[in-house]
Amino acid sequence: MGSRVVFAVLVLGAAAGAAWLEFGRPPAPGGAQASAAAKDQGPAVPVMAGEVGRGDVEIDLSALGTVQAFNSVLLTSRVDGQIVRLNFGEGEDVHAGDVLVELDPQPFEAALAQAQSMKLKDQAQLNNARLDLERAQRLVTTGAGTTQQLDTARAQVAQLEASTKADQAAIDAAQVQLNYSRIRSPLDGRTGTRLVDAGNIVRGNSATGIVMINQIHPVSVSFALPADALSRVRARMKLGDVRIIAQDRNDKKLATGKLAVIDNQINVATATVVCKATFENTDEALWPGQFVNVRIELDVRRNAVTVPPTAVLRGSEGTYAFIIDASSVVEKRPVKVDFSNQRVAVIAEGLSPGEKVVTDGQYRIKAGTLVEVVQSAAPRAAD
Repeated sequence: MGSRVVFAVLVLGAAAGAAWLEFGRPPAPGGAQASAAAKDQGPAVPVMAGEVGRGDVEIDLSALGTVQAFNSVLLTSRVDGQIVRLNFGEGEDVHAGDVLVELDPQPFEAALAQAQSMKLKDQAQLNNARLDLERAQRLVTTGAGTTQQLDTARAQVAQLEASTKADQAAIDAAQVQLNYSRIRSPLDGRTGTRLVDAGNIVRGNSATGIVMINQIHPVSVSFALPADALSRVRARMKLGDVRIIAQDRNDKKLATGKLAVIDNQINVATATVVCKATFENTDEALWPGQFVNVRIELDVRRNAVTVPPTAVLRGSEGTYAFIIDASSVVEKRPVKVDFSNQRVAVIAEGLSPGEKVVTDGQYRIKAGTLVEVVQSAAPRAAD
């Protein structure tokens, strides 16, 4: 029986020792607590990130523009007539003064000849009336004639002089009509598709026209800017020409031009102001009717701190960014933005070159969140 008692005591002692090892021993420093903290933090959240950079950045404005012909003319006839010849090809370069269309000249030549004949008739009558006036003056001087006869002769001369002047005006008008039968290009440009074929009868000043001529060397681009940007653009214009970059929808550079004009009033309905830029367009990279992205270059920030624009967020307390530390834990930090566009944000305060910032996925994280970078985006500086 003594041996049973001893065995029971040993079993109880072993159980008590095991319990002390499990529950009574003080925890090792940081052990269970660190494990619990890691467990509370959860799995890493996937985000995209970019690195804070430094470089020269162009301060510019962006807009959507439409290419327009520098000058555009719908070639029309100023008189009625039948087209007997078209002296241009479709899509052909023409020059100011070129005869592009010839109308049947016969009706106009006949009208001119009639006006000239009328003047010859009236001129002959005028010459005879002047002789009559001279005779009437001699008769009055000798007392053989009356002053009434003299006055009548003078009136006849004056009447015929007026008639000859009217005849000359009719000749000039007929000559103008004849000249209008040869339709000339009013500018240097390129023809479009013809709207009327030879043989057709055209009407004077018809809205249909014969062909559209567009001047594309140079060419214009029209775009609208926000009204609050007007002061910056006008201030830059005082320093010299404002460079304008035209790009395609993939931001590929097409041409470089300069700002030509700012409209004289702001559209109150849209709070924008219309501007026009001029491009030499020697390579014809721009075509009337084409949509282009426009960049208006205002300044260059030298040695600026830059981040991708999506890294900067705005909240109730202002602008901020999420910074990723060496442990892949994010910090929410206030930042001051000097300039931002679709390509880059220039940071005045809050970030340093080399730091890593979250550029996408911010809605899933907060300060202290463990993250995993799945893709990086580099900031862009000046092109």
